[in-house]
Amino acid sequence: MKSGDKWTQRVRAVRALAAMVVIGAGMALVAPPALAQVPAGQAPAVPVTVDTATRQDVPLWLRGIGTVQALNTVLVRARVDGTLMRFVPTEGEEVKLGDLVAVIDPRPYQAALDQVVAKQSQDEADLANARHDLERYASLAKQDYASHQQVDTQKALVDHMNAAIAGDVAAVESAKLNLSFCYITSPVPGRVGLRQVDPGNLVHATDPGGIVTITQVHPISVVFTLPQDDLPAIVTAMAQHELTVAAWSNDGKIPLAQGALLTPDNAIDATTGTIKLKATFPNQDNKLWPGQFVAAQLLLRTDRQVVTVPTPAVQHGPVGLYVYVVQPDSTVHRVPIDAEDRGVLMVVTKGLEPGQRIVLDGQSRLENGSHITATTATAQTPQTKS
Repeated sequence: MKSGDKWTQRVRAVRALAAMVVIGAGMALVAPPALAQVPAGQAPAVPVTVDTATRQDVPLWLRGIGTVQALNTVLVRARVDGTLMRFVPTEGEEVKLGDLVAVIDPRPYQAALDQVVAKQSQDEADLANARHDLERYASLAKQDYASHQQVDTQKALVDHMNAAIAGDVAAVESAKLNLSFCYITSPVPGRVGLRQVDPGNLVHATDPGGIVTITQVHPISVVFTLPQDDLPAIVTAMAQHELTVAAWSNDGKIPLAQGALLTPDNAIDATTGTIKLKATFPNQDNKLWPGQFVAAQLLLRTDRQVVTVPTPAVQHGPVGLYVYVVQPDSTVHRVPIDAEDRGVLMVVTKGLEPGQRIVLDGQSRLENGSHITATTATAQTPQTKS
């Protein structure tokens, strides 16, 4: 073999050896450090998020869907026929009880009142004259200058005139009432809606649409429904204290107002198995509007200093609820519990003590005795396995 060929083979061998060294170093760099630290025969640690069972006050809210209703809704209508002369408030304006809302042309009704007043005056004058004649006839009859029949006839005429005066008084009152109907006032304090008739139009007492609607929104009501099974507890709680009701936006994200439960309905809806309840709200900031859909929450009670865990920590097993409790050696143990769902929290009545660390997320890869790498739910800082 020539010396040149030998030299070429040596160069190739050196290059191959260098390549093998580089590949080996690269594999060492990319190898997972966790696997390198795992002792032989032990499964890798499972990464989980942990939290702590705590004691706190937990309210019990009963949730339902409700509709906002005005405390009073009044359709303002004409009670006499005539031309609408004025519409006083601005649409959407707040009015008080007794504020002037609309004016119907009062002139025909003023003339009718003047007419019956004049008729009453005429009849009163005739009555006065008839009474004088009765006195004269009675005086003459005592001296036998007038017959008793004349006296009786005159007395009947006086009685007839008294009845006519009574009719005149009633006619005057009726005319005054019709005249007052020309000035329409608000029967409730509330907000004026959109008017249905413009000034200058002829309105009638029989018009079905009315002139305008006034709704009382301070305070305002919410009617909502709950399952009938909640009714006994609600009735018991109402006998002890006033129950708070909170109104939220329809999606349950924005708090709107807080009020008090007024009463449940007097019957359960047999079709749906629900009971209607009515609550009132001051609504000073006008966040509640008639016809609005809201999420209603009734505060039934508040449980004091009970053991709680976040709801995602509680798992559903074939025999009930359980949680994974973190042990001091960074293993987990499955613990059965009794708990009540309170939304984002679960109230644990049996199985846990405050201060115990429980797995909040990552339970799907766990079983009894699994080793974990824990990250706290609040600080999100990893804690190495001991």
